[in-house]
Amino acid sequence: MKQFQMNQTMKGLPKQYFASLVAKVGALVKEGADIINLGQGNPDQPTPDHIVKSLKEAADLPKYHKYPPFRGYRFLKEAVAEFYQREYGVDIDPEKEVCVLFGGKGGLVEISQCMLNPGDVTLVPDPGYPDYWSGVALAGGQMEMMPLQENNNFLPDYQVISEDAKKKAKLMFLNYPNNPTGATASKAFYDETVTFARQHDLCVVHDFAYGGIGFDGQKPVSFLQSEGAKEVGIEIYTLSKTYNMAGWRVAFAVGNASVIEMLNLYQDHMYVSLFGAIQKAAATALLSPQTCVDELVKKYEGRRNVLIEGLQSIGWDVKAPNGSFFAWLPCPEGMSSEEFADILLYKAHIAVAPGRGFGESGEGYVRVGLLEEEDRLKEAVERIRKLELF
Repeated sequence: MKQFQMNQTMKGLPKQYFASLVAKVGALVKEGADIINLGQGNPDQPTPDHIVKSLKEAADLPKYHKYPPFRGYRFLKEAVAEFYQREYGVDIDPEKEVCVLFGGKGGLVEISQCMLNPGDVTLVPDPGYPDYWSGVALAGGQMEMMPLQENNNFLPDYQVISEDAKKKAKLMFLNYPNNPTGATASKAFYDETVTFARQHDLCVVHDFAYGGIGFDGQKPVSFLQSEGAKEVGIEIYTLSKTYNMAGWRVAFAVGNASVIEMLNLYQDHMYVSLFGAIQKAAATALLSPQTCVDELVKKYEGRRNVLIEGLQSIGWDVKAPNGSFFAWLPCPEGMSSEEFADILLYKAHIAVAPGRGFGESGEGYVRVGLLEEEDRLKEAVERIRKLELF
């Protein structure tokens, strides 16, 4: 059979680093191994009942069986605006400052298609979510990595970015609470970011995927809470994590009207918006009492405490994340992240994500998901203790 060839853009896509981890875990499971899988980022809890009920009721209505409006239903965009005013005190124009997205990942990839010409530069966090790289590659852009170092609380240091990169950059990705480090950012940092973006005429894209998950009583800050943020960028919020709706593929972008129009225009040519019943359920999630979110955060915080305190008790010098559902843990001295991940997988049957998969600055760490129940996390600690690495 004839083998057709991909174009150069497709050939230039970044390697899916974690495909090999999935394959390794799958092979061990097939052999009957009891794997404690802490390497994934897939929420383990079901979508709250009231949201599922809303979907079921809406799915029975014939009006949602037709094509939805190209740019989404007005009721969902109004719900987004009400959500942002209630949660963050930010005014959003439902018509001009909201774009309904097919999951946060879609928007994060699409924004590069909308804004970058071949050769244009994007500032990207390192370590960071690999799909930022995918969008830049598809647009033919170039990346300037911004190292996130522990001594700077895993925030980028704008002073160390080269003058050439500052001059050429058109886009900058940020993500707090952060995947993979679990770090959070303050309003003061976002104020600095707005100033930096104005000085260098670049668009900020804040990935707020874990915006609902902050620990120790600290609510994550929205980038749009900083004065002037809408002038220089957008924020992308997904319902995947806050409401355990990962499989529903619903998210939204809010902020700068010109950027929102670009995303809407791009999607006009790609889709006819989301199934109306999903949009109705999403509005229900945003507008209902947020008890389910409070309970979810409490669950993740309990898991975090069990894991971190347990690891500290066996001599592993680890620090607790401030948000997200990930912990970012240093490897034993002299061991690469992939070597350490393999030891945990093959000797303790614990899957973790090697930090190198999130960028060069991720080397020396592994990412652990708080996506197993507390008893399984305690068991993971015991398995690691028996390795006598610490």
